[in-house]
This record gives sequence, structure tokens and C-alpha cells, in this order.
Amino acid sequence: MGHSQKLTEFKCGTVTGCHLCNKSSREISLLLNIPRSTVSGIITK
Repeated sequence: MGHSQKLTEFKCGTVTGCHLCNKSSREISLLLNIPRSTVSGIITK
């Protein structure tokens, strides 16, 4: 734990787009194969 994953601007935008389409952080995490904590971090920004 404690490893932060650097995402491309495109992936960050994809996470944001999925969130705006009412996908849960779990669904986004599974779709993009990134940790849920990373997804949550992007959404709360």
C-alpha cells in the first residue's frame, strides 16, 4: 500500500467521464484496471 499511480491525462478524463455517467468508483476501477483509491482520489479533486 501507499504506492501512488501516475495516470495519464486521458485516463483521468475517462475516470471523470465515467463518474459523470453515474458509474460507481468500483465499476470505474474494474473497467480501467486501476485501484479504487486512485479513482476516489481523482473524483474528489
